[in-house]
Amino acid sequence: MFLSVKRPRRTFLDRTLALAPALALGALVGCSDDGLGKRYPVSGTVTYKGQPVQKGQIMFYATGNGAEARSATGSIVNGKYTLTTQSDGDGAFPGDYVVSVAAREADMSEAKANAKGGTFRQDDVSKAYANAKSLVPKKYEDTEKGGLKATVGQKSNTINFELTD
Repeated sequence: MFLSVKRPRRTFLDRTLALAPALALGALVGCSDDGLGKRYPVSGTVTYKGQPVQKGQIMFYATGNGAEARSATGSIVNGKYTLTTQSDGDGAFPGDYVVSVAAREADMSEAKANAKGGTFRQDDVSKAYANAKSLVPKKYEDTEKGGLKATVGQKSNTINFELTD
């Protein structure tokens, strides 16, 4: 049974930026016992029209409450992903999730032209991603419109997603 959770709508980029400090902290802490509890490996494939999604991000948003209600994220490379909650590849907590996928091809030429000392200006990066060509239908960036759901079990999990128009 899936519980309906009403949350304010945010874009994939908003969610990713909100998760960035936690991931950075996790990288500093390392792989030692972080006190968060047991996570289980989650990996799989993401395809669109039968072809592997070449690059992108996948986000699992926990639908429960409490300490285990943490999101997990992963990079999609050549159609494959592995989830991270706190430290690289540590998996996800068991439970139910709604899922979003973002796969965009951004033209970074303007950002590169305006870069100073090899550093991109945030405004240029944001503009490039706002105007980026989506490699999959944009509905999958929204957990409500995309309709993607997953359940992580107390085991090693393989969860595949076949995206369609």
